[in-house]
Amino acid sequence: MLYAVAVLFSASMIVLGISAGSQAIAPNEVLMILSASLFGMESTAIDAIQSQIVMDIRLPRTLLAFLVGAALAMAGAAFQGFLRNPLADPYTLGVSSGAALGAVVVIFFQFTIPFLGNFTLPVVSIGSALVTLLVLLAFARGMRRSLSAETIILIGIIISAFLGAFLSLLIALAGEELRQAVQWLLGSVGMRGWNYVQLMIPFFLVGALVLMSHLKEMNAFSFGLDFARNIGVSVKRSGVLILTGAAVLTGAAVSVAGTIGFVGLVVPHFVRILTGPDHRHLLPVSLLIGGGFLIAADIIARLALAPMELPIGVITALAGAPIFAYLLIRQQRVQGG
Repeated sequence: MLYAVAVLFSASMIVLGISAGSQAIAPNEVLMILSASLFGMESTAIDAIQSQIVMDIRLPRTLLAFLVGAALAMAGAAFQGFLRNPLADPYTLGVSSGAALGAVVVIFFQFTIPFLGNFTLPVVSIGSALVTLLVLLAFARGMRRSLSAETIILIGIIISAFLGAFLSLLIALAGEELRQAVQWLLGSVGMRGWNYVQLMIPFFLVGALVLMSHLKEMNAFSFGLDFARNIGVSVKRSGVLILTGAAVLTGAAVSVAGTIGFVGLVVPHFVRILTGPDHRHLLPVSLLIGGGFLIAADIIARLALAPMELPIGVITALAGAPIFAYLLIRQQRVQGG
């Protein structure tokens, strides 16, 4: 039942995301256009201009929002499970900032790695996210042997602030040349076509498959490293793969949509209320709800002050911060009896 509701929510958001815009298209017309395109049918009832708007502009934008939201939600659930830290997500750990720095460097220097071509942007962004995560864990290990929640978050905030300052310096030195990068850093899926969807899909599949193949291990890690080791889990191998999968999803999402906060924090907490802590259900449902959540945020970003479009990161922060505060207070009250 829960999966059916999650699928229905995601599908509804996809149709609404395609329908909403400066030229509204009725949901039944959206479904008619999608059906005609999918099954190769021709119909005189379909308006050619509306069909072009749906297939060339709004469908890739909506699918990209879904992929980015799903990636951030799964990454947040994985970080929280492995680190046993309810406040861990790509944003608070500084992994998003690391990925953003890599992406801005690519945009600033306009370079392309020969054998990667257009995939240079996501690959460098993912590499920067992984390096940031390694630095975070190395600092945490150096300060205290245990990966305590307070230590991880404190170091994540320090790293995020440092990388944020470095990004600001880079943009200040570049002046007008990086105006697009500034807008991109605020988070957006606007003006992205099918090429960005194609950039995102391979890394989304790799990251999602890695995490989905380690659901039992994440359940074991949620009881502690010693427990996981005692029941036969290869702590080092599984831990590296889980963190790498989460970093791949984060880096890929940041490379195509900029830094978008709170999705990886709020969605897993909300889904955990519905599914409980079992990662076999938590991650798949977070995928569906996270994707639908970001499409909803994108709709608000487009329509709230139309014709001006707001950065989607602003919407997720405005909606996510109070929701997360409520969920945190609710959780503390439940734990306190």
